[in-house]
Amino acid sequence: MLVVDGRDVAPVEVATTRRARSRGLLGRDGLDGALWLPGVRSVHTVAMRFAIDVAWVDRSGVVLRTATVAPTRATRWVARAAGVLEAEDGAFGRWRLAPGAVVDILADGDAHATGELGR
Repeated sequence: MLVVDGRDVAPVEVATTRRARSRGLLGRDGLDGALWLPGVRSVHTVAMRFAIDVAWVDRSGVVLRTATVAPTRATRWVARAAGVLEAEDGAFGRWRLAPGAVVDILADGDAHATGELGR
């Protein structure tokens, strides 16, 4: 579950392998929820079928920067990011996810964690 400022907002997939991080959302027609890419500091949308919202998140779960990225684009590298959160274009607005928000990723049944992302 993706948690934004203490609110459960959407299901989240975690790309835990290098291959999963490299593939990201390629080949999909959409996404129900979000995709967390730990250890990633920039993304691209080459060969993507839809625009995405992207958030760069630090180790504490604080959103450093957000952007909407159209297909066939690439983002700049964000040095302090511990990972990138991706969702369909418009999702961040619905979730009120913006720079300064605090996010966490919880496994099913976990109590809300504080501190490092995804603990």
